[in-house]
Amino acid sequence: MPRPTLAELTGVFLKVGNTTFGGGPPTMAALQREFVERYRWLSPEDYGLAFALARLTPGTNVMAFCAGTGWQILGWAGAVAGALSPTLPSAVIAVIITVGYESWRTNPWALAAINGAVAGVAGMMLATVYVLVKPHTSGLRGPGLLRTLRALAFSGAAFFGLWKFKLSPLQIIALIAAAGLVWQDPADRANTGAPKHPVEEKASK
Repeated sequence: MPRPTLAELTGVFLKVGNTTFGGGPPTMAALQREFVERYRWLSPEDYGLAFALARLTPGTNVMAFCAGTGWQILGWAGAVAGALSPTLPSAVIAVIITVGYESWRTNPWALAAINGAVAGVAGMMLATVYVLVKPHTSGLRGPGLLRTLRALAFSGAAFFGLWKFKLSPLQIIALIAAAGLVWQDPADRANTGAPKHPVEEKASK
């Protein structure tokens, strides 16, 4: 993986963190495009790990995510850049918007824009889900079918646990992690030389 300078990394955090609207998921999706796809400073696996760990931390998840990815790329200097660059300028903007909200909230044009932004944010959150799940799928045929079903089953179970049972993110991740130990990724089994599950071995024949 190539290593950027601190100025380059800070520039990406400043650009994405202060020009992306909608909170954590859209910001994380935009950083995924920059870090994984454009510059290749992080692997998809490292990105997914930082995303999952950020969901476990209390407080602002996007700040934890930016600090985590910054540390993965440039150590402690990157972590500090990740924690401060996306948050300080946007915090100042948030204060300004809050001050002006009293005069905007009765404006139909402003309300229409906010409602449109909410719908757009929902779409960006779905895009983030797709970006995270895609590396763990391998199509709908042959051995790859089991890997795809595994990813969809875990994602669906997490959604159902949050929506229906109101589980906390920590509870959901702990349960899915335990399930992952039982139903291991076929690709991981192949890389480590672990024996295949009987169902996977049958599907590969």
